[in-house]
Amino acid sequence: MFRLAYVPGVTPAKWVNVWTERMPGVPLTLVAVPAAEVVELLRNGGADAGFVRLPVDRDGLSVIPLYMETTVVVVPKDHAAAAVDEVAVADLVDDEVFHPLDDTIEWTARPGLPAFTRPATTADAVELVAGGAGILLVPQSLARLHHRRDLTYRPVPDAPQSQVALTWPKDATTDLVEDFIGIVRGRTVNSSRGRTPGSPAEKPEKPAQRQAQKPAQTGSGRRAVPAGRKRKGHRPR
Repeated sequence: MFRLAYVPGVTPAKWVNVWTERMPGVPLTLVAVPAAEVVELLRNGGADAGFVRLPVDRDGLSVIPLYMETTVVVVPKDHAAAAVDEVAVADLVDDEVFHPLDDTIEWTARPGLPAFTRPATTADAVELVAGGAGILLVPQSLARLHHRRDLTYRPVPDAPQSQVALTWPKDATTDLVEDFIGIVRGRTVNSSRGRTPGSPAEKPEKPAQRQAQKPAQTGSGRRAVPAGRKRKGHRPR
C-alpha cells in the first residue's frame, strides 16, 4: 500500500489515475490533512509522501517544487473588486484583509489593513468574508474549494504566489516513493529512470520475424557475384 497525503485545494487525481494503471497490485490511499499538519504527519510515518504548499520546514524532507498557483482575492459579490477582471494589490489599501494562521503565501508586506482577528483556518476566514468583516487573499484552488454563492474572487497578478510541491522523508525514499516521483515527473512506463515494476522486458526478435538481408550492391548498381560463379549470359573470351 502507498499512502499519499495532500493539503486542501490540491487535486492529486491525475497522478493517482496513472498510479492505478501502472501499479494495479499496489493500492494507493489518499490522506487529506490540514496544511499546518502535513509535515508532522510525514515525519511521524503517517504517509509515504505528500503534496504540500511551500514554504514548509524542510528539515529531514526531500522536496520537489511542482507548480505555482495564482493568488486571488475573495470578496462579497457587492464588493467593488467584483466589477473588474483583476485587482492590483494597491487597490486593496483601504480594505481589512484577513491573515489566517494556515496562510501559505509569503508576504514581504501584507496588503490592506489588518483585520480585527486572525482566523485559525482559511475556511474560518471565508466565513468572516461572507459576513462582510473583511476580504481574503488565497491561492485560487482554495477559493474554488471554499466557493460560496454570496462570494466571488478575482486574480491579483502582482501578489506573491503559492507553490505546490511533492515531499517525503529523506530517510524513507522507498521504491514505491521512487515510482510515484517518476509518475509526478511525467516519466513513461519504460523510462530508464526510477523503478516501475511490471515493465515488460524487451523480447528477442524471432528468426521468422527478421527481414531477409538484401545482397550487397556493387558500385555500378549490379548485384555482387560470389567468387567462382559466372554471371548468367556471360561468355568467356
